[in-house]
Amino acid sequence: MTAVQHPASRPAATPRRVPFPVVDEVARHCLQEEEPETVHIEVHLPGQPDRQRLREAFGEALRRHPRILMREAAGRWYRRRYEWELTDGPDVPVVSFPPPGPDALKHARVRALAEAPPLSASPPIRLEMVENPEVAGGSVLFLTINHTALDGPACLRVLATAAELYGGRDNSPAAPPVRTEGSEAPAVDMPSSWAPPAHVAAGTPERSPGNGMLIAELPVPRREKGVPYTVNDQLMVTTALMIAHWNREHGKAPRPMRITMPVDDRPRGAEMPIGNGTRLVEVPFAAEELDASRMDELLRLTSERTRALKSAERPQLGHGAALLTAPVVPVAWRAAVTRGLRKAVGPWTSTTLLSNIGRVPYPLDFGDAGRAHAVWFSAPARVPRGLTVTTASTAGRLHLALRWSKSLLSAGDGAHLRDLFEHYLHATEPGRS
Repeated sequence: MTAVQHPASRPAATPRRVPFPVVDEVARHCLQEEEPETVHIEVHLPGQPDRQRLREAFGEALRRHPRILMREAAGRWYRRRYEWELTDGPDVPVVSFPPPGPDALKHARVRALAEAPPLSASPPIRLEMVENPEVAGGSVLFLTINHTALDGPACLRVLATAAELYGGRDNSPAAPPVRTEGSEAPAVDMPSSWAPPAHVAAGTPERSPGNGMLIAELPVPRREKGVPYTVNDQLMVTTALMIAHWNREHGKAPRPMRITMPVDDRPRGAEMPIGNGTRLVEVPFAAEELDASRMDELLRLTSERTRALKSAERPQLGHGAALLTAPVVPVAWRAAVTRGLRKAVGPWTSTTLLSNIGRVPYPLDFGDAGRAHAVWFSAPARVPRGLTVTTASTAGRLHLALRWSKSLLSAGDGAHLRDLFEHYLHATEPGRS
């Protein structure tokens, strides 16, 4: 007769494992302690959520999106893949409440850029609620994400679920904007990509390692009804002209540019896949095209190119990355090759990254704490790009984050780039002088 094993004596179930997708593996290969790969999100609320209810709501939101509850699984050196180990709950406390003070927001931003949640503990994300010294009774929610595992839109989806659980109000995504163009874009001539693109000229580097950041609130640029270009195209042109102007000021000869643009095709509802789900495309510009006096032509060219690139089917990081991460040799060997290639192709890396989240699709309504009136994102800014531009719009305002490598730029340089961005953003509007 077979003895019945007592439940308490049964071995724990082996956690389910998921191989790293291509994006995660490439990011894991290239980690650097001095410049952590974090994504920062800050959500400004008019009130302050109750601490215990916020902990409970965010904890339940994690359980409703279980793909976020993961840690890197241990493995032998000769393994052929990194793997995520999915967990039933967090390994560590996820929500914290730093002490208030006049520099509380500054310190929270520094932490978001300098301290990545570890991959060894589930989940690789943290949420801090900071009292906002700039708004009486207000607060700011800081989400810090380890970009090896997750991206900003996925974590914003989790936060929207937490807002709904906290406030009891519908936080379903708004309908996406209606596009007038057809589903298939015509073939478009693109400038040659054989020459290395321009990179951001060095300003006044700082001695300390890591990233710096500046955030700003601007008007959403106006467009005439029926024009073929989008706000995203205006932001793309603004970014290109800003860098061209900066490089001229620093004695750099005109060069073609390529600006990396994430494209996210995922649904925004509760079924949204969690992880690194965007694919990257590069929008090219010939040096002679970057002329603010030919703005209408530049906006038209940009619109044609972004539409064509968005509609083209392509792996997330291109065919080369998919080949590089094929599990045919130990992952440690692939890591060494990837790091070597990253350094070798540095001169061909794109000029910068423009990540336009667009209109934040969720109300982020936290009930008694109010609805979000500003949301900022920022993406990592390691050299050779050394500068990233991230935008989102909430409540009719554009929220801009410039993030840079301190080995390339300083806070003063960031302020000047912000001024250039604002100038050229206005220049994309109708009726500009």
